[in-house]
Amino acid sequence: MQNQPRKVKTSNDPNRGQPVKIKGKRVVTNPTRNPRKIDSNPMSVTNPTRNPRKIDSNPISVANPTRNPRKIDSNPISGNSRQRNSNFSKPSVSTPTEEDNDLIYGRHPVLSALQNQRNLNRLWITTRLRYDPSFHHFLLQAKENGTVIDEVEPKRLDYLTNGANHQGVAAQIAPYAYVELADLIEQCKSVTDAVIVVADGITDPHNLGAIIRTAEAIGAQGLVIPQRRASGITSTVMKVAAGALENFAVARVVNLSRSLEELKEAGFWIYGTAASGSEPVHTVNFTGPIVLVIGSEGEGLSMLTQRSCDFLVSIPLQGKTPSLNASVAAGMALYEIYRQRSLNTLHLDKLQKNSLKKYQ
Repeated sequence: MQNQPRKVKTSNDPNRGQPVKIKGKRVVTNPTRNPRKIDSNPMSVTNPTRNPRKIDSNPISVANPTRNPRKIDSNPISGNSRQRNSNFSKPSVSTPTEEDNDLIYGRHPVLSALQNQRNLNRLWITTRLRYDPSFHHFLLQAKENGTVIDEVEPKRLDYLTNGANHQGVAAQIAPYAYVELADLIEQCKSVTDAVIVVADGITDPHNLGAIIRTAEAIGAQGLVIPQRRASGITSTVMKVAAGALENFAVARVVNLSRSLEELKEAGFWIYGTAASGSEPVHTVNFTGPIVLVIGSEGEGLSMLTQRSCDFLVSIPLQGKTPSLNASVAAGMALYEIYRQRSLNTLHLDKLQKNSLKKYQ
């Protein structure tokens, strides 16, 4: 006699599977079969399911899991969240950068700020330096303008400057005020054969400060720097520049290539320094208003900046070192520009002396 399969009598009860509320909790009287997910919560035993595809690893999950989830919520404190691909990230904490630091230190930067009557909120100085003849008069003038002057020990200055070489004086000033490129171009119109330096991606503040110091000392009219991926005017730049920023304009632009085109329209010739430049710098005839573009420390000039240049020049090297420091290259190129212009300048005082020697 063959075993006949037993027929299971199904119920036609329309209330089957309907939720029943018991003491505020949602409980399904007849759970459905073959769900896609198992609730592994050890505290929930009301709805065990069969044949799971994925296990909810939340140790305090609620008793009614969703079906066929695509992602496991690994947040240990998450409730019954149905949001897919939820990402939990820590709140970002903004840390102050060096550019937000409005502190300058060192004898030359602070003395230049005092001489140019720059607004100083507070000044820390050692007793020995306060009564120094070069500082005393300007300190009295700054005090009359509302500057708070504190006589402190060198250890206090070490703490304020994070152990930097403060030389016994530090000052809190307003953030550096950049000029607009249009204003810099307007200032250059009053100068014959003006020179503007453009720093393309200089990230080291020491290099930027050295470029500013050299450019101002030789006689350039200003500097242009990009707003992104480059160092701004920080306290380190001011310290290395040794007071040159008090008499030197710096413009900060958003788009460097567009600014170079604007300088071309104003009548400037664009010269870019590159290791693989087409012409050695001493063979180029620098005439008229000039823009000298200095590349970054590692990569040099970007390709987009090279395309904006009228000429690419290089500094010939004889040793095995493949390249020069950015500030050194800027100094050598600037000196070559002014060397050529000094040769073309007619020095009347020297001509008069030479003519007098001939008749003696």
